[in-house]
Amino acid sequence: MTLRLDDEENRRLAELAESEGRSKQEVIRLALADRWARSRSEEKLEEVLSRVLPRYRTLLDRIGTT
Repeated sequence: MTLRLDDEENRRLAELAESEGRSKQEVIRLALADRWARSRSEEKLEEVLSRVLPRYRTLLDRIGTT
């Protein structure tokens, strides 16, 4: 796989890698893992809210209007 970055993105990546003592490749892999984990967490939250909110809709509406 080839990752094409413009000069500014490459500078930022190099700066980040150096400050963390990692390779640029490792920084990219960790960023991908982090993004994937956050995405999964958001999906799970949406799933739970879609099940729970309807159950408490009346109560939430009353709380919101008091």
